[in-house]
Amino acid sequence: MSDENQARQLVVFTLGAEQYALPIEQVHEIIRYNEPRSVASPIAWVRGVISLRGRIVPVYDLAARLGLASELSEATKIVIVESADETVGVIVDEVEEVLTVEEADFEEVPGADSELIEAIAKIGDRLVVLLKPGTIFLGLGSGQLAQAA
Repeated sequence: MSDENQARQLVVFTLGAEQYALPIEQVHEIIRYNEPRSVASPIAWVRGVISLRGRIVPVYDLAARLGLASELSEATKIVIVESADETVGVIVDEVEEVLTVEEADFEEVPGADSELIEAIAKIGDRLVVLLKPGTIFLGLGSGQLAQAA
């Protein structure tokens, strides 16, 4: 990746038995899970929309998007992610922590979907998958979902 001396802050969360992360600069906030208002969508991982301080925000089931099994619990959260000109909510099983990871601890993932996954962070004996927020929901604009609501 780029400069070896750079460090990045990541919001680490769980989906099923795995740990994933998003860059902290794109995580706007983390809120308690509330059932989104359902919207008509042919896409299984579109859960609906929520009103966040007067804004309609689409909510996506990140585990379903990545093909993972996941169940709602008391620890379930919605992570509000901002990328480019879009704000979306993603459902995660539990938010674990915010970590600072050195650039040298990131590795590219051969064979992984490079459109969704930026890198793997090696943190001690853990492997944390760093997702690309801008491409996770490529092709779904919040305008489309807001119109469907």
